[in-house]
Amino acid sequence: MSKNEIRQYSLDRVKEYGDLYSAAFSGPPWFDPWQAADAAVHVKELLEIPTSYCLEYTVDGQAAGLLLGHSQMFHSGRIFEISDLTVSPDFQKRGIGRRLLEQCLDDLEQMGIGSVSLLTASEGSLADFYKKFGFTPSGRVMLMEKELHSDK
Repeated sequence: MSKNEIRQYSLDRVKEYGDLYSAAFSGPPWFDPWQAADAAVHVKELLEIPTSYCLEYTVDGQAAGLLLGHSQMFHSGRIFEISDLTVSPDFQKRGIGRRLLEQCLDDLEQMGIGSVSLLTASEGSLADFYKKFGFTPSGRVMLMEKELHSDK
């Protein structure tokens, strides 16, 4: 029987987190061309935010899922943004993302966080997944972006 556990992150596992992140986001539905080394830098930078929060889900000591985010003060009080919720392709469809999100929301409620936000695909299974937890489209904001370099 495997041992599964949710625990706080460990900075000495950043390379493993990068491997997990790149494998998960390089496949459906995102198909982002992440390299593991770049993903490890991304995760490390998020973890270095002073108000960062990160949970890992392990199966027999191996990182199988990761939830990253941070809080910040806003006019309405302290808010939280989930930056990434990722599950290794080898462990998807086993409830790991649900367990990580439930633990995160419980922790944030205990910390007195006023609201939680995230960005996700606007259609498909990911939006439906978050709606099950009470997330709704904001309607007040939109993501805007501008490409500065087209050589990548």
